[in-house]
Amino acid sequence: MDQFPSFDLTNQIALVTGAARGLGRAISLALAHAGAHVALGLRDIHADAGLVAEIQALGRRAYPLQMDMAEIAQVQRGVHDAVAQFGRLDILVNNAGIAPGNPAADVSVEDYDLTMAVNLKGAFFASQAAGRVMIEQTYGRIVNLSSQAGFVALPTESVYCMTKAAIAHMTKCLAVEWGAHNVTVNAVAPTFIKTPGTDECLSDPAFRADVVERIAALHRIGEPMDVAGAVVFLASPAASLITGQTLMIDGGWTAR
Repeated sequence: MDQFPSFDLTNQIALVTGAARGLGRAISLALAHAGAHVALGLRDIHADAGLVAEIQALGRRAYPLQMDMAEIAQVQRGVHDAVAQFGRLDILVNNAGIAPGNPAADVSVEDYDLTMAVNLKGAFFASQAAGRVMIEQTYGRIVNLSSQAGFVALPTESVYCMTKAAIAHMTKCLAVEWGAHNVTVNAVAPTFIKTPGTDECLSDPAFRADVVERIAALHRIGEPMDVAGAVVFLASPAASLITGQTLMIDGGWTAR
């Protein structure tokens, strides 16, 4: 009989970008709960808001890193420092992202450039830096945060949608290049999730009702751990034959 699937990440080393709150915080805690030690990529290294202590309370090590994803030198140094601290890097989660909303006719060059820099350029160069380490050690798991917005159009979010579509295709490209080195690259694509970043729009009753209706199969707003569970799966030995894929976590939105 074949060995049963394992979701155990004991003593794996993970790096999560945008770890301070929302999805990044939940993913960091879920990885630690599964056994991983976690390097925390933070736009402000002083803003972990107790996350280090929570991870330590789970019996894991946590290491905060200054990683503004719009600053490539910080991105590269963050990966280097994580490896220097822990001795290896098994898992990278490219979670950091921004979504300044504006009708396409009103998008400024500054907002366009910043969204591209954080959501796409930062994720690529974090993957590149981590990928070099993983190729050398012949093992690695990269999980990118795409979005349902990469597959359906969301009004006033054209640039964000573009970056998340690009993340899904970047995932395929890196998976094809690095698979021979036992490095898998996958993505998750969440719907609207209840986080500090979505609180304002979801507090509008009409907007919330429309979102719930569009989440066709389950009719509920997602919770951060709904996404974190999928990330843990893709980072685990149970997903060792999965690469180049984007897993929709949208409650059925895109199935309509």
